[in-house]
Amino acid sequence: MRLLPSATVGRYRFLVLVALCVLCVVPAIAAHGVSSKDARYLSSLDGAAVVPLMYLGAKHMVTGYDHLLFLVGVIFFLYRLKDILLYVSLFTVGHSLTLLGGALGGLHASAYVVDAIIGLSIVYKGFENMGGFRALGVQPNTRVAVFAFGLVHGFGLATKLQEFSLSRNGLVANIISFNGGVEIGQFLALTAVVIALGYWRTRPGYLRHAFVTNAVLMTAGFLLAGYQASGYFLDRP
Repeated sequence: MRLLPSATVGRYRFLVLVALCVLCVVPAIAAHGVSSKDARYLSSLDGAAVVPLMYLGAKHMVTGYDHLLFLVGVIFFLYRLKDILLYVSLFTVGHSLTLLGGALGGLHASAYVVDAIIGLSIVYKGFENMGGFRALGVQPNTRVAVFAFGLVHGFGLATKLQEFSLSRNGLVANIISFNGGVEIGQFLALTAVVIALGYWRTRPGYLRHAFVTNAVLMTAGFLLAGYQASGYFLDRP
């Protein structure tokens, strides 16, 4: 029996590990929303509650696997801090506009459709990082794309809040506080991601596994988009 080279065995082990991670993460993505405890709190809220809403916003972002997967894709090949800050800022401005507009301005859309597009945004970044657009002979404007998908991600956050009959008393302060918490959670999560990527980049396997890692991002995005699309059609009367 011919044995596989050690490098090949290591690659297969990596692929199996990544596949297991996808299987573990995707159900969590699909279930991502507002916990029953937080839902009861939001429904009973009457008046401004700045600190609790900031906490809920930060919690939602830190546990928001869909948002984090997209941002991982965005910064995966960004090595300079100013580039990371630029793209994260574009995403932040985008999702802040639609979060505030959706929650305060009365903009509505199907949560299933919005979340499906969020899944496709992850697919987009994984495909771009794999050189897919270059292979097709096209190159979308990455800055415009990140900003545009930021708008979609913010609308996704807004649809979560629209599921509750929030009191008009203190609503503006509460939504602004929630958005501020989202930014805090995003900063904390991204700090951990940047540190992890910085360490991984010092290892010889980083570029070797970059293609597979972004293929996993695409897979997770497709699964999320498919899950939400099926929910849209199954929940229709």
